[in-house]
Amino acid sequence: MYILVINSGSSSLKYQLLDMETRNPLAKGLVERIGMPGSVLTHLPVGRDKEILAGEIPDHTVAIQLVLASLVQPKYGVIKDLKQIEAVGHRVVHGGEKFAQSALVTGEVMKAIEECIELAPLHNPPNIAGIKACQKLMPGIPQVAVFDTAFHQTMPQYAYVYGLPYEMYEKYKIRKYGFHGTSHKYVSQRASVLLQKPLEELKLISCHLGNGSSITAIRGGKSLETSMGFTPLAGLIMGTRSGDLDPAIVSYVMRKENMNFDQINDFLNKRSGVRGISGVSSDFRDIERAAEQGNSRAQLALDIFTHDVKKYIGAYAAVLDGVDAVIFTAGLGENSAEMRETICERLDYLGIRIDPAKNKVRGEEVDISAGGTRCQVLVIPTNEELMIALDTQELARG
Repeated sequence: MYILVINSGSSSLKYQLLDMETRNPLAKGLVERIGMPGSVLTHLPVGRDKEILAGEIPDHTVAIQLVLASLVQPKYGVIKDLKQIEAVGHRVVHGGEKFAQSALVTGEVMKAIEECIELAPLHNPPNIAGIKACQKLMPGIPQVAVFDTAFHQTMPQYAYVYGLPYEMYEKYKIRKYGFHGTSHKYVSQRASVLLQKPLEELKLISCHLGNGSSITAIRGGKSLETSMGFTPLAGLIMGTRSGDLDPAIVSYVMRKENMNFDQINDFLNKRSGVRGISGVSSDFRDIERAAEQGNSRAQLALDIFTHDVKKYIGAYAAVLDGVDAVIFTAGLGENSAEMRETICERLDYLGIRIDPAKNKVRGEEVDISAGGTRCQVLVIPTNEELMIALDTQELARG
């Protein structure tokens, strides 16, 4: 069974075609600058050279047309006929309270996704555009929506209701939703395999660390708490996002800097985080290099980030009543041995200790714990595309 996975952004589109017998990708790629000058598609057939196709790509329908054409192109395609694609899985950022699991796309499901636009105005519209483009170009092929928020729908009410008048939740569904759920779900399942223990018996803390970061407390395979909130702005300090702060700061800065709503939203989402503190970059690699060269603000940004992660690990160990394993995943979590080591320092009281030699890995699935510790530390590269494909396979066949 071949499944196409689509991740549509406002001006970009990532894709993978997976062979579900082997669970390996046949091809992957990225369409950039949709609706803008300089549009380009980078197509990578696995095991062969990449192909770069430049041209006008005015919308998501044209982008997906080019993707489908690339998959069957005689020179660099990977399948002979589009009929070999049996289903398409779509990443959808926000499903609100309506979806606690992935869903086969129907008219009713599309309406529910559209109703969540106000909760994710930057993400759901392009996700919807990708679904509609595939429906138009691949009639009769099952389309499946896989929601970032679905995994966190198992959180108890006391974990997701904010300290606002309760009618704010009743009227507007203002609550903690959490994100990166597909990633947290995938790595928790892989942790069960690595630890050779049933997922139902495990208490896990999953650290998805990158330009966007979140931490989740998982017990028995279910999310109990997560750091992101009503939007992906909450929780840890991130590449350009502020993370948690005193709500009064928002109105204070607006008055002092004479900002309107759009300006403060841009300020908190795109000009803050480690970029705003370091003055260097939102890329942790750039910040680490600057810190090594003696840049004190870059070092401060790293110190704040590691402090935040430690704080959440300690808090979530309390939520779980103990922890069997801490998982590091996503770009920074998978690839920065220095960051993992710094975060795990002085967490011995939780039984967390890493082996420096084992920790010298990048992008490998491995247990980096020191011998004899009661809490394992795992590095697990995330694979959201495979998780989307597995859910899509199950629903398309069901």
